[in-house]
Formats: sequence, structure tokens, C-alpha cells
Amino acid sequence: MARFGRIVPVLPNALTVARVLVVPPLVLFVLQSQDGSSLAAAALFAAAALTDALDGHLARARDSVTTFGKIADPIADKLLVGAALISLVAVSRVAAWVAAVIMARELAVSGLRAVAGREGLVISASRFGKAKMGLQVVAILALIAAPDASALWLQALVYLTVAVTVASGIDYFVAFRRRGPAAVRAERPRAAEPAAKRAAR
Repeated sequence: MARFGRIVPVLPNALTVARVLVVPPLVLFVLQSQDGSSLAAAALFAAAALTDALDGHLARARDSVTTFGKIADPIADKLLVGAALISLVAVSRVAAWVAAVIMARELAVSGLRAVAGREGLVISASRFGKAKMGLQVVAILALIAAPDASALWLQALVYLTVAVTVASGIDYFVAFRRRGPAAVRAERPRAAEPAAKRAAR
């Protein structure tokens, strides 16, 4: 049992690394398919998306959230989604502007989180953000697996995904503006005051 206890905290990070390792074969399967539709690539992408949900659940359930996991998990997600989108653009299953908008949003929110982190703010994933990720996974999976990428239902799903992606990005920036660096700087003196009083005693 003790050995199992030591292994469990490693599992979430191992799943994150596995998600990165899936990227090259995923791209290869999509690019080598005749029309861009690949059940093998769809299966790989679905398995990778499942590890995204599983590693977070394991880390929280076992209270084993690590610095590596906090940094590597969003990077792995962006690599997986970005690689899949670029591959789909290459085989003409999705418009280049769709991939550009989605990836621009991801980079913008990552930059916002970096700025917030320097100010002492932690921007956690919102329900809106989680819905965005779920839609992206479903849309990309459908684009990879569907025989006809021009089907009306699939195009509607893609446009919905783009709309929610953009809206969730705006939501993060609005939330940051409300809390803001100024609020953090204003809180710091009050947080430091009890420590100064204790030192004086």
C-alpha cells in the first residue's frame, strides 16, 4: 500500500506527458488519410482528451497537484488542440481562420494568466472555459472522424465552438479587469500588517 501511495501522485503527471506523446502519431494519421478522415486519429484524440479529464481528477482527489502539473497540463492541452487543428487545416477539413481564432484565444489567455501570476492572481478555469474545452474536443473529434467535413451539422458545431471560444476568452479578460492588479497591490499591505505586528511583539 505504501508503494502504491508513492506511485499515485506520479500518475497525473504521467498522463499529461502521455498526452504530449500522442501528438506526433495523431498528426501522422490525419495527414496520411486519403480525405482527412481517420478513425485511428479519432481514437487517439479521444484517448488523449480522456487523460485530460482523468489527470485533473486524480490530482485533486489525491491532493497531489504539483508545480509540474500546473505548468505542463495547459501546455499539453494547447499542443494537442493546436496540432490537431493545424493537421485538419492541412487536409482541408477546417478553415484556416477557425484554427487561427482558436489558437489566438489560447495564447491570449495564457499571456493573461502569466501577467496575473506576476501580480499574485490565480485565474482558475471557469465553467465557461471548461465548456469551451468540451466543445473544442467534440468539434475536433467530429472533424477527424466524420466522413463529410462539409456537413451542415458539423459546420454549425464548428461555428458554435468558435463563438464560445471567443466569448470565454473575453470572459477571462473581464474577470481579470474586475479583480485586477490594482486590487492585488491594495491587498498586499493589509496582508503584511499582521506579520509586522507579530514581529514587533
